[in-house]
Amino acid sequence: MTALDTPPVPAASKATAAPRMDGRMRLVLVVLLVAQFMLAVDFSILNVALPVIGKGLGFSLGGLQWIATAFALAAAGFTLLFGRVADLLGRRRVFLGGMAVLGAASLAGGLATTPELLMAARVAQGLATAAVTPAGLSLLTSAFPEGPLRDKALGLNGALMSAGFTTGAVLSGVLTDLLSWRWAFFINVPVALAVLLVAPAVIEESRPVERPRLDVPGAITVTGGLLALVYGLTAAGEHGWTDPGVLVALAAAVALLTAFPFVERRSAAPLVPIRVLKRRTVVWGNLAGLLAFATETSLVFLMTLHLQDVLGFSPLAAGLSFGVLGAGTVLGGLFAPRFIGRFSPRTALVAGGVLQAVATLSLVGLGDGPGTYGLLLAATFAGGIGNMLAIVGFMVTATSGLPDAEQGMATGIATMTQQVGITLGTPVMSAVVVTAATLPDGVARAVLVNAAAVLVAALAPALLLRRSRRQPDGRA
Repeated sequence: MTALDTPPVPAASKATAAPRMDGRMRLVLVVLLVAQFMLAVDFSILNVALPVIGKGLGFSLGGLQWIATAFALAAAGFTLLFGRVADLLGRRRVFLGGMAVLGAASLAGGLATTPELLMAARVAQGLATAAVTPAGLSLLTSAFPEGPLRDKALGLNGALMSAGFTTGAVLSGVLTDLLSWRWAFFINVPVALAVLLVAPAVIEESRPVERPRLDVPGAITVTGGLLALVYGLTAAGEHGWTDPGVLVALAAAVALLTAFPFVERRSAAPLVPIRVLKRRTVVWGNLAGLLAFATETSLVFLMTLHLQDVLGFSPLAAGLSFGVLGAGTVLGGLFAPRFIGRFSPRTALVAGGVLQAVATLSLVGLGDGPGTYGLLLAATFAGGIGNMLAIVGFMVTATSGLPDAEQGMATGIATMTQQVGITLGTPVMSAVVVTAATLPDGVARAVLVNAAAVLVAALAPALLLRRSRRQPDGRA
């Protein structure tokens, strides 16, 4: 019986004092949070700078999207594989190696003089992200025992990651306007160096005593499936969902990902054991997380269209407008651990999703006048709180009840979910927007679809995960 499947405990047990972080735990948390914040910044820091990069290096208009796609393909496609490699070879070793590659790739990207060099740097950044993100998360979950301490660490991690997405959008405009687009790459270098200098003295190695062999057939199947999925979703946003190349890629993704569980059943040391794939907390927690990431990132896209193309905001002003969303997510990340401790991860998923759905639905009332700007700010702030409450609930749910030896795998699955969700949302919402005759009508229609998807993300755990409550010390 896991922590998520236990009945409510007697009131007397609530009186037990909650555990506290010691000094070493705080240092570990700071190092890991700095790394995760930097990775989150990387997802969005080039968005505003893309047109300037295209002019500076001679990218074609169609080639610009591949600056983002190359990163997303590598980051999402190899995350689950590197998460398992971290379990086998050592999470600290993979974390530090990934940070070194990230720093070197960022330096190379900032110095790039041709499109080919820049693309190579972005692929290397994506591979480094695929290694560092699950390794860092598994170091975090294995460093903090399941319960209030881990909930707090995951809440802070979620808050800073979401703040990183917003910070990246703002930094992209500021650095490009004041310095150069190259600083969107260079800014990673000193941060990576600082983490590499401090982390070895603070973070202990974490890996199982016995190292099983790597499941090569499973790794090829799931990595190929994820690469095809991310490519298909990204290409759909450019060429449409009926494009033959898109259909072939998505069909290959479905075939490979459907075959993955069957491959794992035949493996002596599966990449993801079947018993893990059958866990309701893993399946439904990750489904809720997928929709939470897909809806919130695509909502930013929709509101960017509204701000720039309907209200006439500049890219920098539009980016700064999302500062309230960042504030909401930070507040949600700080509040989530207390909420989970008082109720449960399942309740956090449901309550966060409902709050996000209501806030998103209110955006249907946006008009084409500046008077609705206040509604946009209020709704994105409230939606950010709900989204982060759901995301922390998802991370706790998806990693609970599994031994430390499998935390790299669990966080790899959760990170894969996050990155596929980020990739999935925008092309889907783009397809909805173009079904309407005018842009404001298209945005309103897409907002309705977005709110419905959030509601599904809230209802799934409400119906399919058992109600639970944990003791203050985190024990079942």
